[in-house]
Amino acid sequence: MKTKDPSYRALLQLGEQLRELTSERSPDIGAKAAPPAPVNTKIQNELEALLNNTRQNNPWFTEESCMHALRYWAGALSEDTLERWLSPYDAPGSSPRIIALIMAGNIPLVGFHDLISVLLTGHKALVKCASKDTLLLKYLVSLLTRYEPGLTSRIRFTDGKLGAFDAVIATGSTNTSRYFEYYFSKKPHIIRKNRHGVAVLSGQETPAELSGLAEDVFRYFGMGCRSVSKLYVPKGYDFDPLFKAFYPFKYLIDHQKYGNNYDYNKAVYLMSGSPMLDNGFLLLKEDPGLGSPIGTLFYESYEEQGAVVQRLIALKDEIQCIVGGSWLSGAIPFGSAQRPELGTYADGVDTVDFLLKTSAESPSAI
Repeated sequence: MKTKDPSYRALLQLGEQLRELTSERSPDIGAKAAPPAPVNTKIQNELEALLNNTRQNNPWFTEESCMHALRYWAGALSEDTLERWLSPYDAPGSSPRIIALIMAGNIPLVGFHDLISVLLTGHKALVKCASKDTLLLKYLVSLLTRYEPGLTSRIRFTDGKLGAFDAVIATGSTNTSRYFEYYFSKKPHIIRKNRHGVAVLSGQETPAELSGLAEDVFRYFGMGCRSVSKLYVPKGYDFDPLFKAFYPFKYLIDHQKYGNNYDYNKAVYLMSGSPMLDNGFLLLKEDPGLGSPIGTLFYESYEEQGAVVQRLIALKDEIQCIVGGSWLSGAIPFGSAQRPELGTYADGVDTVDFLLKTSAESPSAI
């Protein structure tokens, strides 16, 4: 897709700005942020205030989590990456439509991909943020409109009813998706439900691969739909090397909300007599479910690799991504769950293709 949309150049400028800002701060696991660069720029000051306000608004959105999200977009918003993502598509049409975006708020900037997809396909965005993830997104939009003031008329935020729109992309839980399906049944739509990340281990993983798995499990406190919440391990698996790889994330237990969840789940399992493994900051529990609670990681044992492959096929509508070695078809590498390619779409539904194909005979006025 050769887009001439003004948002393209604005996104490139945003990527350049984010690379400058994020390069000045420590990327190490659990490390405190490095001090700001000596030059006291306006945007650097804005970022400092933004991270502080975001943490106060939502304690799950720590500085480390927010910076990880910003670093991801710093890398994604480059010309090579955008071209690689957009090149398979036809050019967008000339008739803009209003696309309502109902965003989740489980991890920082989780809805930004939908927003830039709307802009790059020439449309207008009517955005309803989750109450706990408004500040980061609105700040990035403010930067985009500085670079390209014309985008101001194409992005509108709302806290109430959506009003007029031509199509909708709504992300929520499995329960809210039923409401979305009913309410938006007469509009072109993408409705996303709960999904989970899983990992399949062979028992032959290297220390580096297990360290990557730790990133997939603990990043964003395990709250992302791509976070690994379930392991499939060979029968008789030795968990000691895995616990060793998890150890760098022990600092999470000092986070009040994470620690409270860990303590609560541990108490529940102890009272019910449920067997579990405990390393002091994570509970491993054998369980057939996919979505483990915060501070807990579910696992199942298998005897044959073919059997676990068939199990994954049966659960494909509940799985967002599969982490594993090269022997497992369709798996992504360890450590990459929270760094998807731009063309890796949630629930496997091509957002850009949907936006290009969605038509409205009489586009609404924004």
